Amino acid sequence: MAPDTLLLAAPRGFCAGVDRAVLIVEKALEAYGAPVYVRHEIVHNTHVVESLRRRGAVFVEDETTVPEGSIMVFSAHGSPPEAFENSRRLDHVLIDATCPLVTKVHHEARRYARDGKHIVLVGHEGHQEVVGTMGQARDAITLVETPEDVDGLALDPDVEIAYITQTTLSMDETASVVDRLRQRFPMLEQPKSDDICYATQNRQDAVKVLAQRCDLILVVGSSTSSNSKRLVEVSRDRGVPSYLIDDATGIDAAWLEGVGTVGLTSGASAPEEVVEGVIAWFRARSEIVVDTVMVVDEDVEFAMPSVLARRLRELSGQDADSDAGSDADDDSGSDEDASDGVPVDLPR
Repeated sequence: MAPDTLLLAAPRGFCAGVDRAVLIVEKALEAYGAPVYVRHEIVHNTHVVESLRRRGAVFVEDETTVPEGSIMVFSAHGSPPEAFENSRRLDHVLIDATCPLVTKVHHEARRYARDGKHIVLVGHEGHQEVVGTMGQARDAITLVETPEDVDGLALDPDVEIAYITQTTLSMDETASVVDRLRQRFPMLEQPKSDDICYATQNRQDAVKVLAQRCDLILVVGSSTSSNSKRLVEVSRDRGVPSYLIDDATGIDAAWLEGVGTVGLTSGASAPEEVVEGVIAWFRARSEIVVDTVMVVDEDVEFAMPSVLARRLRELSGQDADSDAGSDADDDSGSDEDASDGVPVDLPR
């Protein structure tokens, strides 16, 4: 028997940081023409990357391989300071698409290091965001992933310690690690506001609501997407089977045996048209009722980087001297406590 109900999580899909990053590449192609080089995948989604590649984006892992004077976009996940230095040395037209919430964590890392504190970063080794954050204060940061990693920390008990986190982690996963840190280091300093981004939290909260009403939850997202994988974990932690799919072709009909209600959500880097493809897959097989479960309404927006905003204004004949509505000048690596003109403490 086919499922009779499909519940759609709201919010789902693109967050403000991803929407901004993808738009930056699209507008850079419009403003400068192809090729536009992008350091790492702009966001972790195969559909988004392939779409931009077809339009003229060239994705690289090493900015030093990009020809001098080229247009260079840095991905939403953030990059270490030396990557910016390399691009400036090569006279690239540098456009920073780092999510402002990731930049907030970078500022925290530099501030803690400047104040002589040792930093414990809660995150997943090898993830691009973690690579970029570790680079902000390489000699002052230790990475942990689990409570057991905290137990193995060989830190002087007299050293001042602060913690920061990868923005796309599971709330529950992070809480257990931070609890263990507080047990070991009672004077532990924490960020002024939560590092887990508002979109990650909201999408996880939506899955928790779906888990109360669904027999199965499908998460649209790529295997490289940390926040998408966390959504699967949140569902499974509540006893509801869940699977990560890139698109409708990833659905296994065997998963649906005995399932009456399916929940559907998508990671913060998954485009809505892919979700629509999954909905169409279900509708083609049965007369299924499709409904939306609204958990929170998101209205966060981030401005364009100023170098790109100025270029677009010049092309449209507008006043290039006015930067109203755009970010402050790109200055990754600075010690300011705001990210490109975006407030550090954003609504959750």
